Amino acid sequence: MEGFALTGEKIMEFERYLGEEEHRRATVEKYLRNVRFFARWLEGRKIDKEAVAAWKEHLQGEGYAPSTVNSKLVALNRFFGFAHLEECRVKFLHVQRRAFREDSRDLERQEYERLLMAARRSGDRRLELVIGTIGATGIRVGELPFVTVEAARRGRTTVNLKGKVRVILLPEKLCGKLLSYAKRAGIRSGEIFRTKSGRGLSRRQIWREMKMLSKRAGVEGTKVFPHNLRHLFATVFYEACGDIVKLADVLGHSSIETTRIYLMTTGKEHARQLDQLGLVL
Repeated sequence: MEGFALTGEKIMEFERYLGEEEHRRATVEKYLRNVRFFARWLEGRKIDKEAVAAWKEHLQGEGYAPSTVNSKLVALNRFFGFAHLEECRVKFLHVQRRAFREDSRDLERQEYERLLMAARRSGDRRLELVIGTIGATGIRVGELPFVTVEAARRGRTTVNLKGKVRVILLPEKLCGKLLSYAKRAGIRSGEIFRTKSGRGLSRRQIWREMKMLSKRAGVEGTKVFPHNLRHLFATVFYEACGDIVKLADVLGHSSIETTRIYLMTTGKEHARQLDQLGLVL
């Protein structure tokens, strides 16, 4: 192969292709960001397997974490599949699965409650309910548009994304809060979480509002992001029922291996378990 030129036009075609494949917007943006990052590094040179391998080595030399390197390669390999350049793919870095997660990213239940109280004290009922809805159901932030007035009345919502359909139960107490908020906001039907102009809340806006709230609540900002609420839900749910198969169904995971990642203990807890072994005399 003589090489393939990675042009802006080709990246735009890739973006249209991803849209047709019904990828989530956040996934599309991530893929595009990494492909453009690779294009800037190329500086006009053509793509071949040697160039991709050199980029992989460059990323490692720059100190990128193995998981970050692999994430960038996922995006690039997706592009190669679209452009029929499978011969350019390189292998991912081997990353051994960790036995624990970082303490700095572990959102504890009392910190979750502080976030809710801080939102309530500031009068931001919408943000309080966004956090409370994700925390109480384990729903993905991208599934919030399916939390509608009609769903709150039924006590359940049907999520239909990327060809996958699943039913999410909404706790009775949460439904009451959602309906009360919708009534005060003049929302009679459809999505409950909206901007003042009536559009659905974006992932970016929710992220930004949560980061601002973390300061008022006195919670470390590295712990406060929508997906971490889903992790908290998984931990609390598993502690209550001890059934990982049921938890996988509730979270919408097709693989229990994915669910296991949600249940990793923190480094502090892992160290405590090691101490309890009594093997240091």
